[in-house]
Amino acid sequence: MTNPNQFLLDSGFWGFFYKLLTPVEWLQTWILKLVHDFFVLLGMNEIGVSWVLAIICLVLVVQICIFPLFYKQIKSMRKMQALAPKMQRIQNKYKGKTDQASKEAQSREMMKLYQDNNANPAGSCLPMLIQGPVFMAMFYTLSAIPYIANGVRKEPLGAFDVATAKQFTQTDVFGIVSVTDNFTSAAFAGKIVIGIFVALMCFCLWFVQYFSMKRNMAAASMNKQAESMQKMMLWIFPIMYIFSGIAMPFAVLVYWLTNNVCNLIRTVWQVTYFPTPGSPAAEDKEKRDHRRENARREKAGLPSLEEEELIKAKEAAEHKDNKGYQRVQPQRKRKRK
Repeated sequence: MTNPNQFLLDSGFWGFFYKLLTPVEWLQTWILKLVHDFFVLLGMNEIGVSWVLAIICLVLVVQICIFPLFYKQIKSMRKMQALAPKMQRIQNKYKGKTDQASKEAQSREMMKLYQDNNANPAGSCLPMLIQGPVFMAMFYTLSAIPYIANGVRKEPLGAFDVATAKQFTQTDVFGIVSVTDNFTSAAFAGKIVIGIFVALMCFCLWFVQYFSMKRNMAAASMNKQAESMQKMMLWIFPIMYIFSGIAMPFAVLVYWLTNNVCNLIRTVWQVTYFPTPGSPAAEDKEKRDHRRENARREKAGLPSLEEEELIKAKEAAEHKDNKGYQRVQPQRKRKRK
């Protein structure tokens, strides 16, 4: 892919795959071009930071578009977490039964549980299946532009013909690093900038995993195997980013870092407001909700939650004193003749 005389993403399996994503790529190029033209209207140069800002805005537009899917994913995960005890009871009911009738009965009870609670077990996976191709198309778009500019890729891509692609490839950031440079081809100062971007990318990915592991995992669901897997993922993916990041053009690194920062912000928001039940984040949320409810009650002139519990306890005690401590025996209803 880094060979200037051959664009590998247009060959083999990847060539067929990215061909299927052509409509998404076409739309992304036009968003990139229109945002760039908007910055030019504001007084920026056609060649320069305006293209870098256009890449950042493109990532933000895509993130905004997929946020409803992400929110739906969170809701679906919460429903499945709430149904987990009931699902466990159904599984225990048919545990050890391998006959076809028992399997069908278990499937029917599971389906009825999902239908009654409007839950979809695939609801948490579908948004991820949609998000993946969108960001892969963005990666392809930014990677293809230099090959359009040097004539290796003969066909234009959406809004990027040869002239627009050449304008894009002439862009550099403060005269230090070009958007087409990678770690190998950049000058010394450019290598430093690219190294900083790769380090920030790795840190964002590491922190997302670390924050989720420490704040959003219930202690009851943790075991040695799951903990080992989480620790392995904590370090393996950032290390993989180092090797892949130094080979990517700077334009792709801008997209990648912006996307990682958005994912980090989104993860912090999710863990703060939609934590996993039983996790440290869920305990903190309960305390926050408790304080906010007491503040609301105080503002409205109502008793606090603690005072309300105390009032209920006094009323229960008074009721016992008035009615006595002897349990009232149930009366049998006489049958009508």
